[in-house]
This record gives sequence, C-alpha cells and structure tokens, in this order.
Amino acid sequence: MPLQESIIRRFPALGSRDFAIFWVGQFISLIGSWMQSTTQPYLAYRISGQPFDLGLIGFATTLPTFLLALPGGVLVERLDKRKTVIVLQTIMMFQALALAALTLSGQVQIWHLIVLSFLLGVANTIEITARQSMLIELVGKERLPNAIALQATIFNAARVLGPMVAAPFLVFVERNGEGWAFLANGLSYLFVVIGLLFVQTPFKEPRPSARQASALQEFIEGQRYIRSKPVVGMLILMSSIIGLIGFPLVQQIPVIARDVLGQAGDTQAAQGARNSLLFFFQGVGALSAALTLAAFNPRRKGWLLTAGQMAFSLSLIALSFNRLVPLAAVLILFVGWGTVTMLATTNTLIQLDVPNELRGRVFSTYLWGLQGVAPLGSLAIGWMSQHWGLPTALLLCGLACVAFIGSVHARHPEIRQRVA
Repeated sequence: MPLQESIIRRFPALGSRDFAIFWVGQFISLIGSWMQSTTQPYLAYRISGQPFDLGLIGFATTLPTFLLALPGGVLVERLDKRKTVIVLQTIMMFQALALAALTLSGQVQIWHLIVLSFLLGVANTIEITARQSMLIELVGKERLPNAIALQATIFNAARVLGPMVAAPFLVFVERNGEGWAFLANGLSYLFVVIGLLFVQTPFKEPRPSARQASALQEFIEGQRYIRSKPVVGMLILMSSIIGLIGFPLVQQIPVIARDVLGQAGDTQAAQGARNSLLFFFQGVGALSAALTLAAFNPRRKGWLLTAGQMAFSLSLIALSFNRLVPLAAVLILFVGWGTVTMLATTNTLIQLDVPNELRGRVFSTYLWGLQGVAPLGSLAIGWMSQHWGLPTALLLCGLACVAFIGSVHARHPEIRQRVA
C-alpha cells in the first residue's frame, strides 16, 4: 500500500488506529461546532442589535475557564481522560440540542444564549484539558507534535466547512434558520462519542494507586514548574495578552459584516452572506496554517510563533481602516493564519517541555491564560465597540498586542530560537 505508507510517513500520528478513529469522529463534530459558532453571534446580533451583547455572550462562554481551568488541570490528572472526554462531549451535545429547540420554536432570547453559552463553557474548559492531555496516550511522545498539528488541521478545516454548511440556513431559511444549524451540531457529537467508545489508549501510563499530595499541593507543584521554566512562563504570558485583548475581537465579526462593511439597501440575506464570507476566509487562513504545520512540521518554531503573532496583530490594525469587503476577507484570512500558527506552535512548545505527570496542570494554566482572562476582554471590547465603534477597538487592541509581544521578544530572544 504505497499510498497508505506515504500518508503515514508524512502524517505519522495517523499510524495510530486509535488516534485515527478519534480524529475522524472529532472532525465531523467540529464541523457542527463551527456551524454553531458562526450562527450564534449572528442570531444574537439579529435579536438585539447590540455589540455589547456579543461581548456578554463571549463573557459567559469564557468565564468558566477563568473559574475552572486551573483546578480542572488537577482534576483531569485524577480521572480517566478518555471517559472524561466522552461524558463532556455528551453534555455539549445536549446543550446544542436545547439551543436548537429554543430557536426552532421561536422562543429563544438573549438570556437563553448567555446561560447555554455558560454551560458550554463549563464543559469545554475541562474537556479541552482532558482531550489535549489524552493525545499522548493515543500516539506517544514521538508522534505528539504531528498529532497536535493534525488536531489543528481538522479544527480549522471545520472553520472553513462549518460556515459554508451554515450559510444556506442563514440565507435561504426566512425564520429561525439558525436552529437547524444548532440541531446539526447536536447530532454531530454522536460521531466523536461513538468513536471514543471504540478507542483504546495504548500509551497511557498507569496512575498511582494513592495520591501522596493533596490537590492544592499538586496545583502548587505545577505552578512551581512553570516558574522554573522562563520560556514556558513567557509563552503562557503572551497567550494571556492575546486572549485578553486580541481574540475577543473575533467575536465582533457580525459587527464588521453588518455595520463596518454595510451598504445602503442591505437585506438580511446579504448581511448573513457577508457574515459567512468573513468566517469562511478566517477558516481558510487557519486551515492553511494547520496544513503547513501538519505536513512539513517546521523546526524553527520560535520564529514561526513570532510570525503568527505579528500577522494576527497587524491584520487587526489594518482592519480598523478598511471598508472594502474583498480586502476585509484577505485581512481576516491573515487573522486566521496568525491565530492557528501561534496557538499550535505554542501548544507544541509547551507540551514537549512538560513531563507527563505535570501535563494536565501545565496545560490547564496555559488554557487559563489563553481563555480564562477572555471574559474581561469580551466585556471591555464589547463596550468599546458599542461606545467608540469597532474600528477604534481594533486599532487600539492591535497596537497594544504589537507593543507587548515586541517587548517580550526583545527581552527574551531565546523564545525566537526555539526549535522542535
């Protein structure tokens, strides 16, 4: 089977049967998740017309990370990671089905979106840490970088396909078309849950029968390790700043589509199509980055990280001045490319440095830095967008990202020299 051997040689993680089963099931589920991620902000903005409400929903989605990510890392290391992912994926499925029922019945309100977003955030916070920590149990340490890159690939392929599949519901269904997208998302979780029932974890290390340290002591041990590794600490810190003042701006894409790029005589269908177009191009940029990392695994990851950070930040600044749809699509593409490049590279650099027994605790700290501070950023950027206008928020936050990232790299040039 020359073709199969060639694929496995290029993508060694797919040589693991267990990872391949999980990977395919999650890909289908992620397409549904991105359908929901595309349509929910659009639905919220259609209901209220207030940019602050988009920030409020982002706050509700990411608040659980602020509250639970750090203790979640200790919890995950005490549980069977595969079973934990199954349970939490099932909870997320019921969340999507509830959202679909409310929307299709015409009863959905902003507070429903806020409450259900909070529930999704709670499940996501623990599930992400468990899933990322589970990868090494499926493929082993040698194939872990490729597994991370392949995870990023399907995540970002879904960012392209999800908006494409969701677009007909927004454009052609006159009433509550978003509900059908939510229903499709709910059903898509079945693929990853059923797949995980057939998956084994051949590289799983046995857990100690009795814990000698308390949960608090284990948490402190993880933080002590991070403080002893300046590069790991700086990677987490840079992710925190981007998570605070960078990523929440992506929640404002519906505002860009309807208000910043709006034209006289716009119809709801035109606004929905423009919204899907921007999400689509964001996904194209993200997918191109993920495919490059998965297929070629560049070794100079420090320089690649810097390039991703600058592409993301400078594109935000350029978007603040732009009023043309084609140019906005190109800039959003670079936002997507920069996002995936810096996230996947940071994830790989951190995980390769961390011993297995500390993986959950260190990754949960990274997740807290990346998403835990986002609730504050979501509220602040939502307020800025509503009172000062989104272009001003894009400009100020983009400049702040460039200034901070530049200062970190100037003080710690060793980050740019990292290879993996």
